[in-house]
Amino acid sequence: MSHNLPTARAQDFTLSSHRVLALQGRDAVSFAQGQFMNDVALLGDGQWQWNGWLTPKGRVIAVFALLRRDAQALWMVLGDVDPAALAPQLQRYVFRSQVSLLARDDLVVQGAFATPAVARGAEAAYGNSSVELDFSGNAGPRCLRVGVMQGAALQSDVSRWRMFDLEHGLPRLPADQAGLWTPQQLSLDRLNAYSLKKGCYPGQEIVARTHYLGKAKRSIARLQGPGLIQGVEITSSDPQDDAPVQAIGRVVCAEGDEGLAVLPLDAGNGPFRADGKPCVRLPLLGGLAR
Repeated sequence: MSHNLPTARAQDFTLSSHRVLALQGRDAVSFAQGQFMNDVALLGDGQWQWNGWLTPKGRVIAVFALLRRDAQALWMVLGDVDPAALAPQLQRYVFRSQVSLLARDDLVVQGAFATPAVARGAEAAYGNSSVELDFSGNAGPRCLRVGVMQGAALQSDVSRWRMFDLEHGLPRLPADQAGLWTPQQLSLDRLNAYSLKKGCYPGQEIVARTHYLGKAKRSIARLQGPGLIQGVEITSSDPQDDAPVQAIGRVVCAEGDEGLAVLPLDAGNGPFRADGKPCVRLPLLGGLAR
């Protein structure tokens, strides 16, 4: 259904790191179902879900919002991956499928810390020139819009958007973190971002075995401290303690003085250190699952 969504408001800002890869054609849905880790077949027209693409060894290449526009069109809203680089990687698996992959450079992604005008939960809303998605969580309302628009990238708002993602456990994977972590290590079950019931997809056997054999030994943790830098090791003790310093995890992504790190399930609440500086564990917020 089409709605008259409001035009860009003062609080809207461009998310320049967010771009769109479109899947178009008769086999678009079936192709996505066979490649991506969530159950695309559950989506109706105008609905979206968190999803991802894995290596054959079950490591996460990209996490994205997947919107089904209709039976022959899907949009991948990518937060950290260049769609022009991802498209040829996916193209290798198209074979005889009737699907085209197109980086939509004409589309702008905007965010706002405001209640969506129409969209709610997993239900998107269509306007004359944009699509609205509800990216809200327990920290408050948040709206994402994709369309042919103009806007400005306000760095303070972009940083706040990224921080909101991290607070709710949505990992932002830079290029050097892609292909390193399993969905379980990134706790993507919190976002309902992968399926254990659908058919085969790259990495599915690893994901299922890890789950059903209870082999998940690590998960995502939200940390706060001055030494949280992407890729830095997390150690388990304070140098003043008698216990030896031991690396137990690594920061996946960070913004400001907060970051998401993969830690052992039994790591507890610390003390931890990052880059030799103390950091504390904070609870992950909910409400972002779709």
